[in-house]
Amino acid sequence: MFSKLLIANRGEIACRIIRTARRLGIATVAVYSDADAGALHVAMADEAHRIGPAAPRDSYLRADAILAAARLSGAEAIHPGYGFLSENAGFAEECAAAGIVFVGPPPAAIRAMGGKSEAKALMERAGVPLVPGYHGAAQDGATLREAAARIGFPVLIKASAGGGGKGMRIVEREADLDAAIAGARREAASSFGDDRLLIERYLQRPRHIEIQVFADRHGNTVSLFERDCSLQRRHQKIIEEAPAPGMAPAMRQAMGEAAIAAARAVGYVGAGTVEFIVEDDRFHFMEMNTRLQVEHPVTEAITGQDLVEWQLRVAAGEPLPRTQAQLAIAGHAFEVRLYAEDPARDFLPSVGQLRHLRLPDAARVDAGVRAGDRITPDYDPMIAKIIVHGPDRAAALGRLRAALAETEAVGVQTNLALLRAIAASPHFAAGDVDTGFIARHAETLMPAALLPDVAVAAAALAVLWGRAEAPATSGSRAARDPHSPWAATDSWRMNLPGAQPVTLRHDGAPLTVRAATGPDGAWTLDWAGTPRIAAATRHPDGRWLVRLDAATRPLTVLASAEAVVVILAGQNHVFEIVDPLVPPRAEMAGGGRVVAPIPGRVASVLVRPGDAVTRGQALVVVEAMKMELTLSATLDGTVTDVRCAAGDMVEEGVDLVVVEPGGDGAG
Repeated sequence: MFSKLLIANRGEIACRIIRTARRLGIATVAVYSDADAGALHVAMADEAHRIGPAAPRDSYLRADAILAAARLSGAEAIHPGYGFLSENAGFAEECAAAGIVFVGPPPAAIRAMGGKSEAKALMERAGVPLVPGYHGAAQDGATLREAAARIGFPVLIKASAGGGGKGMRIVEREADLDAAIAGARREAASSFGDDRLLIERYLQRPRHIEIQVFADRHGNTVSLFERDCSLQRRHQKIIEEAPAPGMAPAMRQAMGEAAIAAARAVGYVGAGTVEFIVEDDRFHFMEMNTRLQVEHPVTEAITGQDLVEWQLRVAAGEPLPRTQAQLAIAGHAFEVRLYAEDPARDFLPSVGQLRHLRLPDAARVDAGVRAGDRITPDYDPMIAKIIVHGPDRAAALGRLRAALAETEAVGVQTNLALLRAIAASPHFAAGDVDTGFIARHAETLMPAALLPDVAVAAAALAVLWGRAEAPATSGSRAARDPHSPWAATDSWRMNLPGAQPVTLRHDGAPLTVRAATGPDGAWTLDWAGTPRIAAATRHPDGRWLVRLDAATRPLTVLASAEAVVVILAGQNHVFEIVDPLVPPRAEMAGGGRVVAPIPGRVASVLVRPGDAVTRGQALVVVEAMKMELTLSATLDGTVTDVRCAAGDMVEEGVDLVVVEPGGDGAG
């Protein structure tokens, strides 16, 4: 076994690899970009080396910098994690040339399976069923357009060299094909350094089921059974489970045998995942990921095996720790991915500082960030993975609901409420899942946010407590004399009702609560003409026990000078504190302004001043957090100003294009 291991990755996977290496007595070396100098994986490793600026192409995708760090540290092996260089055959060859073990498959296997087009051609020759599509070498626009027309719309465009939903587009009609091809090319080149594409028929209600395979250098190959990864948004998974609900033993065996055959066909070694699209009890080969998968913990949960340990042992030349006969499924497991993103805005990534983060105790948590860390636009927006296991699916689902009820995050938008809604869905409980689940049930999974009265009461109480605890500002004498009536911060008024206003803004809407002291330290709060009795017991960890009339609720309240955040049932209710003496702020102009929704890099500008545009027409493409965001015109009109160029780094809220209504673009 190795004595020192370098992890050529970041975030939760780097932390997860470090934990297994430490248990095996292996010293660890982290690498980091400038954006990650204070990251958790850097703090956990035995040593860490800087490899460049924040942008992945200047750091985590730089093979030379990573190999230099390995040589300097004396690492005997490099674990690439997933993403970045994990499926880069050239990097694996450079590791071998440097005398450093690459913890992954041979370069030939990466080349054979890492390119989706080549892999599909190989599987077609091996007799594995494929989804109808084009996987050819010719990549010119005319060839791709002809292939799409032959396959029939809707079609799915995919990056040949990668996964994770990057470089993927669903195209419903021929008129949208060219723009989709161009966008997929840019995203594929940015994420994988390879802009080749393939085109397939888009199946309407498929399930995404994958088989975990493992092989060693001694001729042994096993299947560690399946995972159902159908719950997706933007073609990227957010909930995975193992085993797949409703999987018949005969189909499990057939898919396992097909996956093992695929691995053996390319001389595979190490951890790999063979992904299938399943529809109407038929499975079609989709791709093979020649690396560890994000969702590997659910396989670990149902098999009792540490797959990172398996990877290290196989890379060190040892045989597989278990034979196929020694492997069995025990119970059921779920994994959910907690992302910094806003489901209400088409899952737009969210950046900012994690002011507060509470993750469940009664679950496995793989996280790469802590409270106080920043979610930056440079990398994937994952905050943590939460994994639960139970004796059966119903029990595991109950534990998942309990774990999500304990989870809290403040400072960025998250998908926590959506995850809770999915876990509570009767359709999900029944195992009725496919890749269109979230879109089909969007109205029930993402209902319009309601403002509970207890949240309003908690926010008002937080402001009142803040006023009471603030030092008296009426003068030094009052501050020195606690018995002075001018030092009092309650609501007493001479010859007037004892009430004070608390002015808040929630989702842009003003809200005024009138508060008067009540009996036993309670307050009488009045908003919308209804008096309510409210009181709270506070704890130092931010937990409050809030009583509103006769009902008491535990919740978390975080207050600052500018805002109060009330966390209730997975929802963050943000209340801005409004000073009535300050003039009203100027709201952001709407109309024809197209602004950057998050910090990022301008990938493409599609218009020039003077161009006539129509509502919905693409104007600018911004790249952030490993995905492309296409910004479109909100009205018909004429472009009067373009304030960005391809390659520009832009901040959130910056004007990119201005469109004046009317003109040639109207009508």
